[in-house]
Amino acid sequence: MSFGANSILDMGRWALFASQVQLQVTGQNISNVNTVGYSRQSAVLQEGPYIDYSPGQLGTGVKATEVVRHFDEMVEAMYLGQSAMRDKWGTLWEQLRGVENLLNESSGTGVSNTLSQFFNSWNEVSQRPDNYGARQSVVNDTATLISTLRQVDTDLSLMQQRINSTVAAQVKQANSLMVEISELNKEIQVHNIEGSNNANGLFDERARKVRELAELMDISTIDNGGGNFTVLTKAGHTLVDGTSHFSLEFLAPQKSSDLRSGSTFAGDIYFDGNDDFEYTIDFVKDGPAASDATAAQFRVSLDGGVTWLTDADGKERHFNARDYESRINVEGLQIWFGSANSSQGNPSGQFAVGDRFTISPHQGLYWVENTSSKLEITPQIHFNGEENTTRLTGGSLAALLSFRDNYIGKYRDKLENLTETLVWETNRRHSQGAGLQAFNVVDGTYGVSSITKALGSDSTGLVFGDKLQAGNTFIYVYDEETGLLASSASLDFSGGSFDPKIHSLTDVADAVNSSFAGAIKAEIINNKLHLEAEEGYAFAFGNDSAGLMAALGINTFFKGSSPMDIQVNEKITGDLDYLATGHVNGAGEMNAGDNTTTLAMYALREAQVAISSVAEGTTNTTLLSYYNGLVGNVGADTNRAKFNHGFYNTLANDLNERQQQVAGVNLDEEMSNLIRYQASYTAAAKLITTADQMLQTILSLKS
Repeated sequence: MSFGANSILDMGRWALFASQVQLQVTGQNISNVNTVGYSRQSAVLQEGPYIDYSPGQLGTGVKATEVVRHFDEMVEAMYLGQSAMRDKWGTLWEQLRGVENLLNESSGTGVSNTLSQFFNSWNEVSQRPDNYGARQSVVNDTATLISTLRQVDTDLSLMQQRINSTVAAQVKQANSLMVEISELNKEIQVHNIEGSNNANGLFDERARKVRELAELMDISTIDNGGGNFTVLTKAGHTLVDGTSHFSLEFLAPQKSSDLRSGSTFAGDIYFDGNDDFEYTIDFVKDGPAASDATAAQFRVSLDGGVTWLTDADGKERHFNARDYESRINVEGLQIWFGSANSSQGNPSGQFAVGDRFTISPHQGLYWVENTSSKLEITPQIHFNGEENTTRLTGGSLAALLSFRDNYIGKYRDKLENLTETLVWETNRRHSQGAGLQAFNVVDGTYGVSSITKALGSDSTGLVFGDKLQAGNTFIYVYDEETGLLASSASLDFSGGSFDPKIHSLTDVADAVNSSFAGAIKAEIINNKLHLEAEEGYAFAFGNDSAGLMAALGINTFFKGSSPMDIQVNEKITGDLDYLATGHVNGAGEMNAGDNTTTLAMYALREAQVAISSVAEGTTNTTLLSYYNGLVGNVGADTNRAKFNHGFYNTLANDLNERQQQVAGVNLDEEMSNLIRYQASYTAAAKLITTADQMLQTILSLKS
């Protein structure tokens, strides 16, 4: 190969092209200085080959070999993790502030204030037990308390419904992003030729989509180059695999089973009701689903099997596997077993120890592998505070679902526990008291699903059946004309006292009829106890160590058991004489000025009562302290979310700044490059001009 004007001309031409490429790339950088997600680019120049020549090797110029994108993959991977946590805690903080405002007691109309007024009204009526104005104040202040409890619970429920709508929209957005990322992978496979035709714009677009997905859920990525790019959840569920993509679904309540190899059960589990917790059913005793002692037994966990439901003594609770007719009550659900095709069909086969069923009684988030395989990834927080790492743990989706179930769910559970305890403790006292007149007729407000099952059974359907104890229940009968005591006795259950493990509602009715034959007639109407005095008689209630009348809703102040169904017993609102202010004394007398029951009601304000929560177990505290603890929990949760958001926001911002130091466009640097590349372009053009002049000189010599 010879050197001369032609080789210099080629050298100038390649130099001109290289400078032009550099100017083009610099212009692209300057144009996209404000484009979100744009990564700075630069042209890579490479020396041309050298040729051995005399007096030594001579170069052949320069070539622009590729345009590269400046992007730190390691920093980006760390950023995705921190941004998911930032958005999780940021979303939680935003939502929890709404709960804080809802439970704000400064207005004087919150639950704490109305609960205090409820107790104060009992104190006022204790000073004038026979005053109808004071009696009416008790009813009025109770109505205000009920309205407040119901409004708070309704507002919390509406928050959960709103969260469901937001989650559904974000699931749709996440699915769209997965599709777009897989399509970008496909385009990258077509257009990207590593080292010569880098698809930098497509890589930037993919990185933007991945960041958007990381805002919704915690993800990790595996980049094997080009379009061979995989996106997974932190728990390992594949979302995008090259050109393939999976999806998420936000589904209605679901159930699933996991039977051991030795199990012969051929049926299905069924449930009725709703709850914010997920139920894990784990069998601990072999056997069939039956209504007798041969039934298999299971335990229940509401936090994924980390802890199991216990009784008041801390002993693990075991439940019998029942069919539809004998379905059992477990916390917020009725649970039973039926055939594979019918909830009321007869289940067949035997359960084996280790058989497991899962009930999700609320809308849940599922990772869909294919049409027949769906795996629940709804965030779950164990009662020890740890997160279930096999589910979503980051991003706004995890925050919203955790807020709905683990925060709002916990608050509503505590509010319901407060209401249930208030109802029971009030009714427990009121049912043993006496008003200004005796009863001619009274109807129970709490019914059972079976009138022949033991009232203490978990399948009898009695709301307060678990509160019953073995004991005695006294009833007093009066001559209606004279008002004098005609008889009094404890209910006789075939020569013994009441036992909740043995006696049914039918047994209670029989005990009343046998104990007070000719004076009181007991019937069961719509699965509730109905008591009616025979002509010429009236009756009242006394000491009830079993809690039987309170559990059946006889001579009670409240009916219902939750914020949504609690009411004042219409027997009282219809006739204030039945508001129990006093009691039947040792002589069997009902005195108008007696304030024994009202003082007991007011004392409940400071009384230590047992309140059970599935998350916190049983605590002994006052009703007011329990509610104030709920408000305190909301404040602590809000502050924790605020702190964590600030912490992860700082980390994410720092990582983003580190990425921008690599990928961001610096206008000062680009302007400097622009001047330099322009000078290079001009020099290359001058080189071409010089080579041309040399050729012209050579040509003129020949002529």
